[in-house]
Amino acid sequence: MLKKILKLGRQRLWLIHREYLREKHELTYLFWECTLNCNFKCKHCGSSAGENFYKKTISTREIKKAFLDVADNFNAKKITIAVTGGEPLLRKDLFKVMNYASKLGFGWGMVTNGYLVNEEIVKKAKKSGIKTIDISIDGLEKTHDDFRNTKGSYKKAVNAFKLFKKAAFLKPLRITTTVHKGNIDELNEMYKIFCNLGISDWRLLDIDPIGRAALNKDLLLNKKQQMKLLNFIKNKRKTRSKINITFGCAHFLGEPFEDEVRSFFFYCQTGIHIGSILHNGDIFVCPNVPREKKLIQGNIKKDSFSKIWNNKFKFFRDKNRTACKKCNKCEFWEECLGGSLHTWNFSKKQPKVCFMDKELYL
Repeated sequence: MLKKILKLGRQRLWLIHREYLREKHELTYLFWECTLNCNFKCKHCGSSAGENFYKKTISTREIKKAFLDVADNFNAKKITIAVTGGEPLLRKDLFKVMNYASKLGFGWGMVTNGYLVNEEIVKKAKKSGIKTIDISIDGLEKTHDDFRNTKGSYKKAVNAFKLFKKAAFLKPLRITTTVHKGNIDELNEMYKIFCNLGISDWRLLDIDPIGRAALNKDLLLNKKQQMKLLNFIKNKRKTRSKINITFGCAHFLGEPFEDEVRSFFFYCQTGIHIGSILHNGDIFVCPNVPREKKLIQGNIKKDSFSKIWNNKFKFFRDKNRTACKKCNKCEFWEECLGGSLHTWNFSKKQPKVCFMDKELYL
């Protein structure tokens, strides 16, 4: 009972602090979608990467100019650049650009499928000043290869982890797993394998109905499976697991999981502390948010990112950005505020996913 009271107190303090942070809207996390090209065509990809070859990506000069603009107008040391794709390693100037960003003071990390990682890539990554890497492993070997639509991709991902672990310069070097109906029953076996590999950090994400996953709805976890995933994480954290296991940042989870499966209370920060530069130069928020024209804030080819950040993004910073009849009636509105914006249904004006509803997918 005492633990619950203390938790409620922490949450109330957090809600007060959250409003201060919203008003301040300090940029702390900047996604750079360096390419939408990919060597995989994964069944769940939120960006539907790998379907087409994109030639029109911003140039080396354009992205370096944008990073310089951000560094000149904000404190680069307080901003992490998260490089995403597609597959970032397909961009030939990646380490050249990020070496430049590191010299400006930015910390940076990358998400990769690991397929292209070799000793030379590890050396280039280290030299460029990279701080963190997430390598995707989405099940046991057969499950992972099938999910990623690429034979041999599991072995390549494990090998990538081993190469970076041997180099011993990343904190964290993390495995990220997207949990779906095909791998939900493999978590315990994966945990044993990861312990033997010496993995220290494991991030588990549920699969959301966006991008390609919206067309492969048979991958989505049902309510019972979602609870199984969250209980797996909660129990491992409670027993001080050998691996630091955490749930992704998405979704308000309520009791008994909020602040239990990750070390913070839910807060969708997109457009408030999180911005992005997309592959074509568009200035945006989290890359998973639907790329509706009205939500795009500008483009670095003609706009200053820092000016756009300071003077636009009004919709995203409005506390009532996702207010609707359904959510306003909910007792958890103040804590949730409509949930994650990347799973907001802009046409129906309601969330696509709600852990507080008896129907998980709305």
